[in-house]
Amino acid sequence: MIIGNDFEIGFLLVIFALLGIILIGTVLDTLHLQRLHPRLIGAAVGVLVGFALIEAVPMLT
Repeated sequence: MIIGNDFEIGFLLVIFALLGIILIGTVLDTLHLQRLHPRLIGAAVGVLVGFALIEAVPMLT
């Protein structure tokens, strides 16, 4: 997939943030770590992973 404009980058970061909230937030909530705000941490990790993938994939091709 070729990312050509800012809307696509923002859309991908939002998708990764939502996936982070769902996946990582659920894991932290299951481990009973509510004091760490699992959804906020999940969103932050999701955005960081998404940004890393957006930056790294063009280098691989």
